[in-house]
Order: sequence, then structure tokens, then C-alpha cells
Amino acid sequence: MRTIDWVDGAVVIVDQTRLPGETVWLRLSTVDELVDAIQRLAVRGAPALGVAGAMGVALAAAASRDPAVVAELVRRVETARPTAVNLARGARRAAAHLPSFSAVLDEALRVRDEEIHSSGEMGRLGADLVTSLCGPGVRLLTHCNTGALCTVTGGTALAVAFELHRRAALGEVVASETRPLLQGARLTTWELARAGIPHRLAVDSAGPFLMARGEVDAVILGADRICANGDVVNKVGSYAHALGARAAGIPFICVAPESTVDLSTPSGAEVEIEDRGAAEVAGASAPPGTEAVNPAFDVTPASLVTAIVTDTRVWRP
Repeated sequence: MRTIDWVDGAVVIVDQTRLPGETVWLRLSTVDELVDAIQRLAVRGAPALGVAGAMGVALAAAASRDPAVVAELVRRVETARPTAVNLARGARRAAAHLPSFSAVLDEALRVRDEEIHSSGEMGRLGADLVTSLCGPGVRLLTHCNTGALCTVTGGTALAVAFELHRRAALGEVVASETRPLLQGARLTTWELARAGIPHRLAVDSAGPFLMARGEVDAVILGADRICANGDVVNKVGSYAHALGARAAGIPFICVAPESTVDLSTPSGAEVEIEDRGAAEVAGASAPPGTEAVNPAFDVTPASLVTAIVTDTRVWRP
């Protein structure tokens, strides 16, 4: 299934906040609805956000003939979340074809189709790399959600796991829970179960210990932005897994489409890291008024990255 698409004048998505309990499809026909879905993580994942950004411009073009109004709507789409480069990049690609609604929509559909194609290529290249580094029966640890839910179909890092499973070369996947909103626990396990892939769930902080104990052969995850120097910006907790992988002497592999590579950002130090506030951390478990620091992403230095797999190449920073 396509987890984000354009259907009869609206953006249609799987509401990821409702999984795994129920599969709910949302029809987003306005920019307000789309921005809300992006900010509350009903749609998330760098490639999917690129598609959402491009389709959001189509919604903006359909909403008004006033260039100033459309420009403001496009700005709101671009800035709905600041860290992932694909959202703004997708919006800008589509906005370059304004004021023609049909041309904007055509470009948005091209963004969608490119992401569908790239998933297959990442799966193939990544599976080849993992097998060359680790051999058959590999045991992978993955972080956050990197399957069809974060793209359109297939996935990024999970596309590699799916391909290894098809080749009968995968032992199991350990999925970390992943803040915010436990996306690994809720979404990755759901996708792995649907694919019939053996898997176990681990708390985020257990990852480095499992590596040290010899229960993981490689770490494989996605990215929300890959900087020019090879720094990887991904869901918070990725850096700890990279340190664990280095200490255990196992590969740390990032899988993301070329659309996530941002040559205009020299390093991770220049990336704005979204902080999601105290509610998701403190909630009902901490005393009222407790302050929190809740970065949604962290930066893994290029020096800790074994390889970056895109849809066109394998890059060793």
C-alpha cells in the first residue's frame, strides 16, 4: 500500500499516531489539515515528508489565486518541522511550478514516484553491502521507523531488511522503542510482523549493551538529513547506537535517499534540532511543573558512520 498519496484533490495518509491499534486513513484537503498532520506526526519520515511538502503546495495552489496567500501557505508547509531537509525541499520543488496547479501537481507526483523507485534501489544496494560486511544470517538493530510508513512504499533501512529477508539472508531485527512517540515499538514492529520477519523489541538504552554482548551484527537506520561532511541527523538515540557500534566493532550504516543528502549544510552543527517540549517526556510520570529537554533528533558524526547507502551509491564518509 502507499502510505501517502494524492487522491481526488486531497492528500491521503495512514494516520501513524493510530497504529498499531487501528489503521485509519486521513483525507487532508487543506494546508491547515496537512500542517497539523505533520506536526503531530500523523505523517512522518523524511521521504514521506518530502512527498507531503510537494503535495502541500498543490493544496495551496488549489486554495487561492492570490500569489501572496499561496506564498504564505507554502511557507507554512515548508516550516512545519525544521530538521528534516526533505519537507522544505519537496515544497520548493513543487513551488517552482507556481502558479500552475497542474504543473505543481505533476511535480508533486514526480516526487512521490521518485521515492517509490528509490526504496527498491536502497534495498538492493543496502542488502549487498550488509551481506558483504556481515555474511548471511545477519542480526540487525534498527532505530525509529524506516519502512513504508516513512516513505511511500518499501522504506529506507527497513527496505534493506525486507530485501535480506527475501534473500533468506536475515537472522532477525532488533527494533529499539524510539522517542518520540515510541515509533519503533509501535510502527517498526507492526511493519516487521506484516512482513513475517523475526524481530524483538528493545528499550533504546539496551542497544549498546546488546551489541557488546554479541547479539547484534550491524546497526542500520535512516536519516532526516545527511550533511555535506557525512554527519547523520536522525531520531534521537542514533548517536548512542553509533557509539555502541564503534565500541563493539560492528558496522553502523545509514540508509536514505539522495533527496536527504543536503550539500548546502556543511555539518550537523548547522542543523536546527527540533525540541518537542515537556509533555511527551514528563506527562503524568513526573511531578507537575517538571522541565524537560526533549530533542527529537541527534547528530552522529561522520567519523562513526561506516557507510551511507542511497538509491544511487554507497558512500563511506
